[in-house]
Amino acid sequence: MNILLCPLSDPGYLYPSLRVAIELQRRGHTVTLLGNERAAAAAGIAAVDRIPVDGIGDPIAFLARRWYRGLEQFQAIMRTAASLRPDLLLTSVLCQGALLAAEVLDVPVVVMGLTVHLWRYQAGAEGEPEVPVERRWREESMLGLYAQAREQAGLAPRREALTQQTLIGSGLLLRGHPELEYPGGVLPAGVHRVGPCLWEPPADPAEVADVASALDRVGKPAVYAHLGRTFGGDSLWPRLNAAFTGGRFQAVVELGRSGEPRPSSAADVLVVRKPWMGPLIERSELVLTNATSAPVLAGLSRGRPLVVAPAGSEQPLLAEACLRAGVAARFPQDPGDACAAVLEAARADPALRSRAADLAADLSRMDGDRAADLVEKAPAGDLASVR
Repeated sequence: MNILLCPLSDPGYLYPSLRVAIELQRRGHTVTLLGNERAAAAAGIAAVDRIPVDGIGDPIAFLARRWYRGLEQFQAIMRTAASLRPDLLLTSVLCQGALLAAEVLDVPVVVMGLTVHLWRYQAGAEGEPEVPVERRWREESMLGLYAQAREQAGLAPRREALTQQTLIGSGLLLRGHPELEYPGGVLPAGVHRVGPCLWEPPADPAEVADVASALDRVGKPAVYAHLGRTFGGDSLWPRLNAAFTGGRFQAVVELGRSGEPRPSSAADVLVVRKPWMGPLIERSELVLTNATSAPVLAGLSRGRPLVVAPAGSEQPLLAEACLRAGVAARFPQDPGDACAAVLEAARADPALRSRAADLAADLSRMDGDRAADLVEKAPAGDLASVR
């Protein structure tokens, strides 16, 4: 099978797609990545051929912060498909351009999802509060953007109404755990759990040693903090500085997709920007995160309790899921002594650590290769009937 891999090029979306691509290539399929320059190094390490977006389309359209550029995604995928002639598209949950291209090309499209289901459940979960989850708003917004991109592409109006199934494509692959979904919530047909699908470039031993030396010099227990986007909200830095100044912990802060670092000179904070996080989490006792999929799954897969400080997008939904599952504590909104106190309480809480360890054991048993199984089954028909 000839597969065109067309996810967003940011690591949180690219890396799990590469994990599946590596397995598909091992099984004898041909996989080609359509990605911008950010994806080049990871694709080379994964030994997946890459077609650069630059020159055939707008590379910005494949950035997570511009995920809504569905028309530009569609155009780049269609130009690539003209020569590649793929049998299947494998894309990200926010790439509505790939959904449009699959329709025009008349090929299956499998969507790599995040840790939890973003939109409304098929049934159940009647007690779930809409705010801060906002499932209905998120689903309707996605369908609106899909319809807009469809119109911009000049495609004929659909005879059937747009529904969530439009966004699911041939199948949607969730990377989380059943306990992270709302109790009683029934996932729509075609949505499947496939395990974390963890992959990242191997860490440079010299860089790991440098970080370890810096942490050893401070000598305090470490917290791995992974910053996401603030979506126009307050920066997490005032709270980080409060939590790690004069307290019992030090932090190694991954900047991720956030802006410029603002650590206080008095804070025990080491700032990094790395294409990997595994060795840093293994060195740490807690994971402090805005609650995006990559650090949540990386932390839980290693049995680390979480401290969550959501801002926008899917962060409140995933944060609420982690709190409900008993694997996370909430980081205070205001700087002050409470920030450090929450970290100390989370580290000392045996129930939190036990639940995180339980989920780690379950996630390790959830076979990420199931994603490749489902991709292989997609051309035969609707994955809605697969269990």
